[in-house]
Amino acid sequence: MASTNIKVALSGLARKLVSDGLLSEDAAIKAAENAQREKIPFVSYLVENKLIDSLQLASVASMEFGVPLFDIDTVELDEEVTKLVDEKLIRNHHALPLFKRGNRLFVAVSDPTNLVALDNIKFHVGANTEAVLVLEDKLKKTIEKAMEAGDTSLGEGLDDADLDGLDISAEDENKQDETADKEIDDAPVVRFINKILLDAINKGASDIHFEPYEKRYRVRTRTDGMLMEVASPPIQLAGKISARIKVMSRLDISEKRVPQDGRIKLTLSKTKAIDFRVSTCPTLFGEKIVMRILDPSSAKLGIDALGYEPEQKKLYLDNLAKPYGMILVTGPTGSGKTVSLYTGINILNRVDINISTAEDPAEINLEGINQVNVNDRVGLTFSVALKAFLRQDPDIIMVGEIRDIETAEIAVKAAQTGHMVMSTLHTNDAPQTITRLMNIGVAPYNIAAAVNLIIAQRLGRRLCNHCKMIDDAPKEALLEEGFTEEDVASGMKIYKANHDGCDQCTFGYKGRVGIYQVMPISEDMGKLIMKNATSYEIADQARNEGIPDIRQSALKKVKDGLTSLEEINRVTKD
Repeated sequence: MASTNIKVALSGLARKLVSDGLLSEDAAIKAAENAQREKIPFVSYLVENKLIDSLQLASVASMEFGVPLFDIDTVELDEEVTKLVDEKLIRNHHALPLFKRGNRLFVAVSDPTNLVALDNIKFHVGANTEAVLVLEDKLKKTIEKAMEAGDTSLGEGLDDADLDGLDISAEDENKQDETADKEIDDAPVVRFINKILLDAINKGASDIHFEPYEKRYRVRTRTDGMLMEVASPPIQLAGKISARIKVMSRLDISEKRVPQDGRIKLTLSKTKAIDFRVSTCPTLFGEKIVMRILDPSSAKLGIDALGYEPEQKKLYLDNLAKPYGMILVTGPTGSGKTVSLYTGINILNRVDINISTAEDPAEINLEGINQVNVNDRVGLTFSVALKAFLRQDPDIIMVGEIRDIETAEIAVKAAQTGHMVMSTLHTNDAPQTITRLMNIGVAPYNIAAAVNLIIAQRLGRRLCNHCKMIDDAPKEALLEEGFTEEDVASGMKIYKANHDGCDQCTFGYKGRVGIYQVMPISEDMGKLIMKNATSYEIADQARNEGIPDIRQSALKKVKDGLTSLEEINRVTKD
């Protein structure tokens, strides 16, 4: 009876060792009981107590369970991959993440039957796990080495010169007392934050989120429009992290009850500097901080890099060349409106043209342009800035956003009196921009007379050219998505993302592509506007004039193999 119970208690690997005669049944049972009592893995107990040789044990496990044996000494540990899993989880399960390929995380184990470890790590990281069999004694040493490397500093992994030598300054040096830096003199926290900033820049991220919760602290970055967790420092450091960032951006570290806004300039070299727009917000368990990464070079990419179709690009350039009128760019937050506007302004930025901008705040600094940060607290609103610009002999005026009737009316009046005015609105497409202006209170005849061009846009993730796969969607599904019978009959090839990804991309995507509706205000459209036409009527007129809407432009990107149906449905489908 007892013997039967004993056999049931043995793991698959233990049973194999007994059946191969490498371990007696009694010795295996005793080892399993002692390992459980000492709270260490069964394999670790066998090797530590010299009951079996580490290489012999691994060879048996490899043959029995079909997992290839791997020499862990040949792998250079990637700290970013190791940090994907908590130290406690690594030690408890005696399993170490080695490397990541797309959405697959390869985990070093000495017992391939330890499925609980693989499942827990899969749940923790959100990636598929695959076991890599290694020698027990080498695994133990490597785990200790990895944990020691992680403990020396939160920001280890780059040279001291990279992290400690960064030139960091705030927009307003007088806003915070100089002694504040001494109050937050915690080298590990400083290095950790510097490393997060550098990694985000290198990955092309647009935002960094520092988020405190009740029992954990999370750092996420938004890359190609998608948020991903990149670090999980101890919750005890939440206060020091937020204080350090507030010192860097010259905010009041003693004020934690109300939101604050600041700015950081990170000088990477003599020719390269990155600005960060910092926003704090009090939450239940501390201050959440979001940093928007503002790269001035994005405005100098050139119009060809933005993804306009040839006819759309021509419309934009033709309207930029006009001496007066209004160009409006519309879309949701994070759709690239600012980059589109600044690309146009950069084309017009010549020594013989006076350009002034009013923004909240100025996101991209460009030489030769007079930029003003609006500040409602002191009375410097968009409308006040606009009135000042009109007294300073302007040629081109850019307004960060039209929010109210006063700003809209001044902008419209400027566009009708010999100035080029460029601005943004938050609407879903170009026709809705017209009705939005009417709802604000702008007279229809002023809209028809002032507005030259409306650009509605979205940003979609670009398919990775190295691993994208052909999408064999059925004809009915393609027609339902919006493709025409001619498109389907032409034998077009469309592609989808390989969600496992490759070493060149993130889940099958790399970079982003612009999707646009570029709608000029024609004479017929102007007549409709003056009759108080609805957005549906204006959309019908645009369609009659051959102007593709956002959805049609997105489908064109799919036909060109630049993005996937899945992605355009995410950013354009109602």
